[in-house]
Amino acid sequence: MRHPVLAFTLAAVFAAVAAFGGILDNAWILGRTDKDPLEYKPGEAMVFTLTPQGVAGTLPEGEYFLDWKRGGDDGVAENGKVPFTGAPFVYRTKLDKAGFVRLEAYVVGKDGQRYQKKFTGDATTPEGKRAMNDFERQKKAVFFDGGAGVAIDTLATQPEPEDFDAFWAKQYKRLDRVPIKADLIEIKCLNPQARLYAVRIDCAGLRPVTGYLSVPKAVDEGKTFPARLETHGYSGDRCTHAAPASARDNEIVLNINAHGLKLVEFGATEADTKALRWETRSHDQSYAFDPKQNEDPETAYFNGMVLRVKRGLQYLKTVKGWNGKDLIAAGGSQGGLQTIWAAGCGEGVTSAESGITWCCDMYTNGKLRLDPAQKLASDGWYIPWVNALGYYDAANFAKRIPKTCFTCITRAGLGDYCCPPTGIVKMWNNMTCPKKILWVQGSEHGYVPPAYEGRDVVRERAE
Repeated sequence: MRHPVLAFTLAAVFAAVAAFGGILDNAWILGRTDKDPLEYKPGEAMVFTLTPQGVAGTLPEGEYFLDWKRGGDDGVAENGKVPFTGAPFVYRTKLDKAGFVRLEAYVVGKDGQRYQKKFTGDATTPEGKRAMNDFERQKKAVFFDGGAGVAIDTLATQPEPEDFDAFWAKQYKRLDRVPIKADLIEIKCLNPQARLYAVRIDCAGLRPVTGYLSVPKAVDEGKTFPARLETHGYSGDRCTHAAPASARDNEIVLNINAHGLKLVEFGATEADTKALRWETRSHDQSYAFDPKQNEDPETAYFNGMVLRVKRGLQYLKTVKGWNGKDLIAAGGSQGGLQTIWAAGCGEGVTSAESGITWCCDMYTNGKLRLDPAQKLASDGWYIPWVNALGYYDAANFAKRIPKTCFTCITRAGLGDYCCPPTGIVKMWNNMTCPKKILWVQGSEHGYVPPAYEGRDVVRERAE
């Protein structure tokens, strides 16, 4: 016989779970400013309105709070906590100088811990399993991370090295001394209209260019196609490059890794991968982050990476079936940095697609944002500044992009402080080529909120 008090207690618990469990598991926060977020003037009031979305029912009083923090390029920091009731939160601030304000707000419990969503779907079906997998790749917090800019067209970069062009002319001569020679191994391709190859291309520096090349079979009939170079984001210690299963049949595509690592098709083993993981590190720093290594621009890890990007473009132009006119570079994050290098390195790129571009304005990020005394908005993940990094800054390469290259920044997040908006703007301001940029309110480096009216701000100039 069940104890009546225990039965009543369990019933109350289950009722509470039914009423409140999962109430925020589909929630997110929509953020807007009272005007175009890129058009504020110094000292002008900014009004942010954060409106909860997807809340499944009435929120229990005193259970949830919105923990908010204001940062920016002015060193001003404010924070607070207000009850999270489902009503909009309105925050007013200003910025007295050119730059950006950042506003972060997270839903927390009464214990101060950030709320974490749970998957509430049925994962027993193929559709449900896919939904669960998508959910697992998402950020679980209920939050807003965005901002607004002031007088952004006036933002300028730190002066570049005086011998920037002479330095790169010297590096490119190293490449000229190495003939363009490639080894290819054909591998299985699921697209019957294309061929896929593992490729190794000779290059200056310590390592070759390696990756995967796909070519439409229609080149055998004399047809020609645009050529595209695809580059990778920061890989840390993974040092792997898996072959794609399929390929496009409307472009010639060379997808290269950042390291020139040995591919399995060329005999790479786990021992090679482990060795490369150690080889890429310097003074126990993950690759490209060691300031001692970076003090000499010829020993900086990025040096070989730039040369591999340039050699990849040179090789693409030799591939049978290239139409001789359309040369595209594309990538995101570190791949976005490499895309700007590609566009500015003198190989005739006609279209550059750079998303969430890393390493723009490396001085501000790697010196000022890493200095706690400056109190600048930051996520802390920046390459420590040394003067030689000026040779690799995307904002400096952006000046060299020719007017024949249309450059699109495919996404720039107003809450992305891995690649802060201030640096993206400085790179944009340095471009004299035809250009376009998509700003996304509420977007971090790896997160984009659901679409809503006013989320996206586009700028385009045909210069």
